[in-house]
Amino acid sequence: MLDNEKIKLLESALSNQPSVLAKDKYFNSAVLVPLLFINDECHFLFEKRSSNIRQGGEVSFPGGEMDSKLDKNFEDTAIRETTEELGIATDQIAIVGEMGTLVAPLGVTVDPYVGKLNINSIEELSIDSKEVEKVFTIPVSFFLENQPDTYHINVRAHPYDVDDEGNKIELLPVKKLGLPNRYADPWRKARHRVLIYNTPGEIVWGITAEIVYEFCKLIVDSEIC
Repeated sequence: MLDNEKIKLLESALSNQPSVLAKDKYFNSAVLVPLLFINDECHFLFEKRSSNIRQGGEVSFPGGEMDSKLDKNFEDTAIRETTEELGIATDQIAIVGEMGTLVAPLGVTVDPYVGKLNINSIEELSIDSKEVEKVFTIPVSFFLENQPDTYHINVRAHPYDVDDEGNKIELLPVKKLGLPNRYADPWRKARHRVLIYNTPGEIVWGITAEIVYEFCKLIVDSEIC
């Protein structure tokens, strides 16, 4: 069971996570992995995104794109986005540590920061309804005891795009650059894993599920639980 004492062990384990090269070529974002204790049991807090925004209706952790004008680092991004989306004060968020950088197949990086919310109930939150439909919690133990289902999608490299009129727009001028002809057409059909957690309430999948999975793997491998 993940208790307050084991949170200290988690802090040590998180300090050894690796970084990523050439990160600035991606869409860089950060999320908070919010933990709170309900009846002495550690829970994840999740958001369900409002239906009128990108990825509406999906389950996620609070977070968003890094803004270099507002954020000194990705930890700042995670905290800022969380305060905006959940209506929680910064002094109610205690950062435990960084998990590392997740590189998604479509050119997105996500830096998850584990943070303990110093609240007694989600009723204390004042969510931004323009971005968040609702928040809910699930015990960490659920994810430790239930493995996700695994599916796959195919991801290919396309050297050109096609506009709405059907015109081909060259992105990589293979012939002009003298590259091998095989790169003039889509190549490398790579298979990408998609994790799905069927929880009692909502489906947790995609990037959020990957973060949950890696979190659980970390605390098991570190013998925290």
